Amino acid sequence: MENNDERNDKKLINLIRGWPSPHLLPAELLRAAANKALADPAVYVPGLQYGPDPGYQPLREELAAWLGCAYKSSYRPQSQNPLPGGSTVVGVGAGADQICITGGASQSIACILQSFTDPAYTRAVWAVAPCYFLACPIFEDAGFRGRLRAVPEDDEGIDLEWLGRGIRRCEAERGSEEKARFPYKDPGPHRKFYRHVIYAVPTSANPSGKTMSLRRREGLVRLAREHDALVICDDVYDFLQWPVLAASPSPSSVPHALPLPLPLLPRLSDIDLALGGPTRHDPAHKHFGHAISNGSFSKLIGPGVRTGWTHSTADFALGVSQTGSTRSGGAPSQIAAAVVHQLLASGDLDAHLDHAVRPALQQRHARAAAAVKAELGWAGVEVLERSSSGSDDGAMFGGYFLWLTLPEDGPRADEVVMRAQAEENLVVAPGSSFEVSGDEVGQVRFPRNLRICYSWEEEDDIVEGIRRLGMVLRRLRDGTELPASELAGKWKPVGTAGGFK
Repeated sequence: MENNDERNDKKLINLIRGWPSPHLLPAELLRAAANKALADPAVYVPGLQYGPDPGYQPLREELAAWLGCAYKSSYRPQSQNPLPGGSTVVGVGAGADQICITGGASQSIACILQSFTDPAYTRAVWAVAPCYFLACPIFEDAGFRGRLRAVPEDDEGIDLEWLGRGIRRCEAERGSEEKARFPYKDPGPHRKFYRHVIYAVPTSANPSGKTMSLRRREGLVRLAREHDALVICDDVYDFLQWPVLAASPSPSSVPHALPLPLPLLPRLSDIDLALGGPTRHDPAHKHFGHAISNGSFSKLIGPGVRTGWTHSTADFALGVSQTGSTRSGGAPSQIAAAVVHQLLASGDLDAHLDHAVRPALQQRHARAAAAVKAELGWAGVEVLERSSSGSDDGAMFGGYFLWLTLPEDGPRADEVVMRAQAEENLVVAPGSSFEVSGDEVGQVRFPRNLRICYSWEEEDDIVEGIRRLGMVLRRLRDGTELPASELAGKWKPVGTAGGFK
């Protein structure tokens, strides 16, 4: 068996970092798009000025067409109450007035909370758990520290019964206390305040990888409308989905082109638009709706572009564009939006996703899933390999992550994480990192889960990292792990700067 010094000399493998691989960054395509944008005064003059509040108009129009094609589908409502006007909805929501350009998904959440919530009026934030944990500080900064509540998910996504009970209990507990309280803010003529906020990643969720079923999406929108809640959906992985490969692929078996599997499941914002409005909660007969799609180019192009979009009702899109910081500085990412527009309008983004990003992620996912079976299966480790994405056979996956579940009779995830770093120079994320911050009510905990990211490291290093994880579990089983006295001095916690995001 190798000694401790040999273990510590191993190359660092980081399976926490949820970043795109440097090999997948389209630098040359961006260079060409930027050259074109900066050579044309009709583009670079407005691009280098303060932009209109809702964002760079050519990108809004191009996005509306692009998203309209991707989500254009027919579906029959799963509930007993049909949608107004019939039982089938086709191609909902593809207008530029429903798009607002943002500085990325995280900045967008902050603006939405500034404009459409009030700490004295909005009662709670309900987050699907396991949760993208870096969203929690955004909600806390908006005044909701101590009022974040975890909602568990099952095979179809968010547990609606749990959520409904929680909202009703919250209303009953705080009803008399808050009736006399007035909002701190003035929403003005273009906004409103919601009583509750619900946060979810409906497709290829971070970290679980699950995709919310159509039936559950529709149920969530109906529940939000019933309780005057706003569902904020991080739809950042919708364009990163692929058919699951049956086994770890050989390089020759990987497709050179992998078009997006269409049709995509409707966004919750599509379903909300189909349900119509305004509702009784919306003042002055404006149609703000109850679900917003929060999109981003961070995973499609690169996080550094800091450009994204929201899709919602037209009234909501206008309202979020009236956030004070936006009105003061103009639309965020104005010149970046002009460059992204060139990339999108030319078809280069679609080609990059079809020929580079999705094939690479499909292969990385297949190799990682196969390695988990080979190296961790003996220990009873379980992993979600395919999500209930709505396809007939369910053989779809997407996103960046694998969510591992350790057996009940094995070690806890926190100990495995510590030993993996100390003994194998391997960094993985414990399930406890994805609990909803400050929630002591629901007790939704993940002591036996680990998250593995397969997007950042080289493919062979991903497989090697999983092999090292198996070695840690074997030593724990055999009783040959590092003594606790040595472990404390060799392990250092890895924070967000180390690449959790």
